[in-house]
Amino acid sequence: MSAVQASAYRAFRALHEAPEPFVLANAWDAASAIVLREAGFQALATSSAAIAHALGRADVAHAVSRDEAVANGTLIARISGLPVNGDLEDGFGPSPEDCAATVEAAIAGGLAGLGIEDTTANPDDPIHGFETAVARVAVAAKAAKGRILLTGRTDIYLHGRLEDPLARLDEAIRRLTAFADAGADVLYAPCLPDLDAIRKVVAAVAPKPVNVLIGPWGQFVPMEELAAAGVKRVSLGSALFSGAMGHLGRVAARVAEGDLAASAEGMSPLKFNAIFGD
Repeated sequence: MSAVQASAYRAFRALHEAPEPFVLANAWDAASAIVLREAGFQALATSSAAIAHALGRADVAHAVSRDEAVANGTLIARISGLPVNGDLEDGFGPSPEDCAATVEAAIAGGLAGLGIEDTTANPDDPIHGFETAVARVAVAAKAAKGRILLTGRTDIYLHGRLEDPLARLDEAIRRLTAFADAGADVLYAPCLPDLDAIRKVVAAVAPKPVNVLIGPWGQFVPMEELAAAGVKRVSLGSALFSGAMGHLGRVAARVAEGDLAASAEGMSPLKFNAIFGD
């Protein structure tokens, strides 16, 4: 645990303890980290999907290794100088001890936080059973305590096999409350369907902070509404990566049609040279 990592951890924890919620922007490389820092974000995160896609891989079944994922977060933290939360998937292995090893790697890599999911990296059986999922978070929390901020995450809405919406929400809350009791610092269930579900999650795990992915699934509501619902942290997942690739595609299509001036849109390479030359 270096002095730099310890300082980043304290700063990241302070953001979660502040009165107002904050947006956690997900970077995927050094250049995106700089752009997001210059935009004014106070903390960054990695994105497993963005990392994988930038490397030409799918975001499944450990296509990106623990070493690669942590190294990506380390780079983003070093370049930006901001606290960074690592999207470290299921902890990169089937056992609770694998999760503990991932926590140790994240601390050694200088990350301020990390997430551990209840996914399995097995598309045929994508979610760990309840007891196994809780045991994995408990071991990760023991390794993380006082050194790095741990987010306990359930992907029951992304990969769960429960068809009944009420049963799915009940299971998400059951898992998140168990993760909170097991020692997770922050709780997170991507793709919650509406503000009512978000409010129920917040109430269930209080006083621990809740992260949401942009907001209710498929909806965009003001930060003020998320704050009123009790949300502490709003992450963006791979949304910025997708937006950047969409912009690239639109500009590239114009250039391919002969509009060479479109290629000049964007940030000057001289600015990046100045930043990276420091």
